[in-house]
Amino acid sequence: MSTSAAPSNRFERRRAETRRALVRAARQILAETGDTSASIQAIAERADVGFGSFYNHFESKTELFDAAVLDALEELGQAFDDHLTGIDDPAELVAAGFRLSARLADSRPELMQVLRHRGLGHIHSGSGLAPRAIRDLEVGIASRRFTVADPTVALTALGGCLLALLELRFARPDLDGDEAASNLAEMLLRMLGVPSEDARDVARRPLPDLD
Repeated sequence: MSTSAAPSNRFERRRAETRRALVRAARQILAETGDTSASIQAIAERADVGFGSFYNHFESKTELFDAAVLDALEELGQAFDDHLTGIDDPAELVAAGFRLSARLADSRPELMQVLRHRGLGHIHSGSGLAPRAIRDLEVGIASRRFTVADPTVALTALGGCLLALLELRFARPDLDGDEAASNLAEMLLRMLGVPSEDARDVARRPLPDLD
């Protein structure tokens, strides 16, 4: 789970831990069902905090669940930053991001289930994956690696395909997730304007070890 600067005193540390516990509970609920109808009492019990503590941090369940989704997206974005550091080719960054997502469905299922259930409304979020993807698309367009004209429209296509890949990964665990992700990454690179042979090569370059 994403973290911020450490609180400076005991009260602030306890307050921060209570907030983290509520966000963790909300993430678990979203990962299990995607349903936000759980009562505040049920959320507080899962978080092992007092009912009244909820309103010290959030005005509503909607605010809490939005915070939980953003927390998951930022964790995913940080995972991409950690594992894709040193890659300069925007095409390889796009392809590797899709392929890593398929593998994270196995290694971090709760995180990816949150994205699967709630990611559609956050494709154009100001935090998490979206700004990183826009950055890579803009670099690709500026360098003529990609031929698409509008990075925002391209992000819409990439985000929708990522969510569809996750749906496939969880709905059909019998399929080869790596192969499906590589095939989809190749198709998306071709959509972005990467030549077919190059797209096929880039979509199958070695990935960093998630461990």
